[in-house]
Amino acid sequence: MEKSLKNPSVFGRLLSYLKHYLFFFIVSLFLTVITVVFTLLVPVFSGQAIDYIISSGNVDFARVFQILTEIGIAIICGMLSQYFTGCINNVITFKIVKDLRNEVFEKLHELPVSYIDSMASGEMISRCITDIEQISDGLFMGFSQIFNGVLTIICTIIFMLRINPWITLFVVLLTPASFMLTKFIASKTREMFIKQSSSRGDLTALTDEALENMKLIYAFDHKEASRSEFDKKNAVLAEHSLKATFYSSLVNPSTRLIYSTLYAIVTIAGGFTVIGGAMTVGNLSAFLGYTNQYSKPFNEITGTITEFQNALASASRVFEILDTPSTEDPAALPCDKSSIKGNVSIKDVYFSYNPKVPLIKDFNLEVKSGQRIAIVGPTGCGKTTMINLLMRFYDVNSGTISIDGKPINEMSHIELRSHYGMVLQDIWLKTGTIRENIAYGVPNATDEQIRNAAKSAYISDYIERLPDGYDTVITEGGGNLSLGQKQLLCIARVMLADPPMLILDEATSSVDSMTEIRISKAFDKLMTGRTSFVVAHRLSTIVNSDVILVMNNGSIVEQGTHEELLARKGFYYNIYQSQFAH
Repeated sequence: MEKSLKNPSVFGRLLSYLKHYLFFFIVSLFLTVITVVFTLLVPVFSGQAIDYIISSGNVDFARVFQILTEIGIAIICGMLSQYFTGCINNVITFKIVKDLRNEVFEKLHELPVSYIDSMASGEMISRCITDIEQISDGLFMGFSQIFNGVLTIICTIIFMLRINPWITLFVVLLTPASFMLTKFIASKTREMFIKQSSSRGDLTALTDEALENMKLIYAFDHKEASRSEFDKKNAVLAEHSLKATFYSSLVNPSTRLIYSTLYAIVTIAGGFTVIGGAMTVGNLSAFLGYTNQYSKPFNEITGTITEFQNALASASRVFEILDTPSTEDPAALPCDKSSIKGNVSIKDVYFSYNPKVPLIKDFNLEVKSGQRIAIVGPTGCGKTTMINLLMRFYDVNSGTISIDGKPINEMSHIELRSHYGMVLQDIWLKTGTIRENIAYGVPNATDEQIRNAAKSAYISDYIERLPDGYDTVITEGGGNLSLGQKQLLCIARVMLADPPMLILDEATSSVDSMTEIRISKAFDKLMTGRTSFVVAHRLSTIVNSDVILVMNNGSIVEQGTHEELLARKGFYYNIYQSQFAH
């Protein structure tokens, strides 16, 4: 990440987002020029007024009042152009940030599941929300200060050269000292801002984890340990933030010291020049005003280093997400599901999450259309991993998985996943109405279709007893429903989708025994004529399967029907006895 931050492409990529808003950018530059010109006219007018006041003879009050009027007009015009420049820069900044948010969110739907699994959800949220906000702050500071500052410096030099070239040359020659100091301090702040962004993500991840599992924290009286862990990460963030702020805060006072010294030297040199008659008092006053104007942009620009460094550190973390190779293909069109027969072939499959820890080894399986395949085995044997491979949430290390003779790695992800309906042990419901959740996979479903799916999942009676029925709003994560009710809604969702193939991963693990019997009947009807893969710990739910695969340590150790496996009195028999022989 540090390498990415040092790479100028990070800043270049941020600038590339300007291409959609060139008109606003050009208008902003034009208004900035107007602001700078009117601002720099004020010292000229002030110097002229001074010369009219202290010239020999009578004071020309008429001319002085005329100049004061011109100063007032210049100030008002400069103020208005600066105001509209700020408004336009805000528009540019927030539109760019909006585009960046959209791009990151779209990218999340294309990332491989392995990448998402490898990162804490809080860390991902921190990058998508907090880091992009930091980019917004840095961009706004850049647009409002850098453009104005650079133009002010250039125009100020031109105005000063017209008054006294030699003193101007002296002022300009001292400028590199400020740049060298700024560069030195900036190099010290870069590392701290990278660490600050990283530690902020760690703290966000911990907070997200605690909020999601607060009941568990209470149940195991883990509050003190949770607070202690939070305090440690919070202390790390505070330390990195303080160091970053400390180093960056040195920039502004250091440059102010340089330019205050410069101002004093120019005042003394200018005084001697006035005494020598080479410059009027008004010209000296104007020159000192320009000296102050010349140094002010440097102070403002160096003052933005804190936000700018923070923005670059945040941008590098956001671009890390955008640069992750995509494996999803959202633009692909799903195929006709009615053409799928459901013959699945798994040949010589090897897979492991960690190359040093093998999991699935030499896996072979032939599934005929319409067969019901149950997968059982102890925890960690590879049951859910097989589901991940069938859906291409992960790709096999070697070997092939085919549907109707076509390898799934030759299918788009949308095409492949349109073949399957899934009910998982990990329940997910969106914030929205019950109707929207059931129709999640079929947004154009009719009310009758939604009600029929709910009836098939034995959840319709409960829904109709609610005050708002199918329009009842489910809170985030389904917090106002029981675990069993949430799972029944997930089952209704896949029943409405009516897919040609099914994957049921512990689909009835959260319902009571009576409801499980009814759900099993509904599933029997749903699975008729469809190739189905059922992962189950409760063996009572898979006794009618056409083939039961018994897995252990990533391999199939037994295969057959329920009766055949019991008759062998092997691994399956022992599992069955452990559940029912009491």
